[in-house]
Amino acid sequence: MPKTLYDKLWDAHAVSASDDGTTLLYIDRHILNEVSSPQAFEGLRLAGRAPWRASANLAVADHNVPTTGRSRPIADPVARIQVDTLESNAAAFGLTFLGMRDARQGIEHVVGPEQGATLPGMTVVCGDSHTSTHGAFACLAFGIGTSEVEHVLVTQTLLSKKSKSMLVEFEGELAAGVGAKDMVLALIGSIGADGGTGYAIEYAGAALRALSMEGRMTICNMSIEAGARAGMVAVDQVTLDYLKGRPLAPAGLEWETAAQGWRALHSDPGAVFDRVLRIDAAAVKPQVSWGTSPEMVVAVDGCVPDPALEPDPTRRDGMRKALAYMGLEPGTAVTEIRLDKIFIGSCTNARIEDLRAAAAVLRGKRCAPTIRLALVVPGSGLVKAQAEREGLHEVFLAAGFEWRESGCSMCLAMNADRLEPGERCASTSNRNFEGRQGPGGRTHLVSPAMAAAAAVAGHFVDVRP
Repeated sequence: MPKTLYDKLWDAHAVSASDDGTTLLYIDRHILNEVSSPQAFEGLRLAGRAPWRASANLAVADHNVPTTGRSRPIADPVARIQVDTLESNAAAFGLTFLGMRDARQGIEHVVGPEQGATLPGMTVVCGDSHTSTHGAFACLAFGIGTSEVEHVLVTQTLLSKKSKSMLVEFEGELAAGVGAKDMVLALIGSIGADGGTGYAIEYAGAALRALSMEGRMTICNMSIEAGARAGMVAVDQVTLDYLKGRPLAPAGLEWETAAQGWRALHSDPGAVFDRVLRIDAAAVKPQVSWGTSPEMVVAVDGCVPDPALEPDPTRRDGMRKALAYMGLEPGTAVTEIRLDKIFIGSCTNARIEDLRAAAAVLRGKRCAPTIRLALVVPGSGLVKAQAEREGLHEVFLAAGFEWRESGCSMCLAMNADRLEPGERCASTSNRNFEGRQGPGGRTHLVSPAMAAAAAVAGHFVDVRP
């Protein structure tokens, strides 16, 4: 029987299965952070256990690390305890740890692929929902809970049930100024934040294949915002070119052998999916979210929708609540929405290509005087160093942005990088829930190029011209 990529990954890692479909999966790579791991390590100590395979684990401090003042101890006591605890736990149990003073430190979903810790055909888990990012490398990658973190540490396995399969094909060619972030926001706007619930999504099509690995990671990253368990992309030459030479990737003859096997990581001709969607990439425009869910999104040349026109009463009520929180009126043109802050960063859009795209828009320009704060937070120390070698930081600084150290930063407001009540932000992150970037803060999700253009204008503008 022809198999989907998801079938191949699942079958290759299934250790055993119960009659109800519950399957014990072998886990190849486990990534840990300072927020979701302390209880797991404490459970190991209380039970007198040790990690089954220490080398399969990678610990990264990212959520609570400050993006300024790295030469000093972390000011926030809770954040300091969490980061210090991860470091001590990693040392005690023999795990690789990338801390604040490590040049490789960064956001876990940037660092994993960057180091070659993420390789095709792997199962990858982490106590963070955006682990789906790693699926861009033909991995089965998804977030897990704290108790599951402990289970994976101890057994290198995880109990799970297989999802249904969905194929999303982006056919055609993207217009200039339209990128991966616009593609995935358009998808979520089309199918809803629950449209992928119960599914693992494989992304395909000519427009998808034309993306770099960084663009593919952006799309897989936000699979969770569509409700999906995981997102994935088949291996091709783009995948192999990105991985070759990475520190933890195979080398020499081992590389050739591995690459030959990885080329089979695609859906077979005739493989059957439970749902298939086809999207005309040429019709995708730059996207801007207007509400408090990623599904509340419109094209930049559109208007804030009117709840009165929504036939579903539950959605209608949600739209009204979102508009009240966001301080917007139905019918407002997206280009009339004025901004207070700009955030370029997060595990969705903080890689080198994201920074290049934003810098290309900002070169020779300045932030509007109404912008109170504009931040660029690179996805890792290595991304930051490369951007500085290319002179991108000088472009950002000249435009009035602050150039920060790597970390999750304003994406989830777990440190001093946050919005104040009522402030409105153009953000390259992945979520726009109420209070996501700070209590009372109003988040609009956009691409890096759109965020940069909005910084110059002080309001949303179409980046394409």
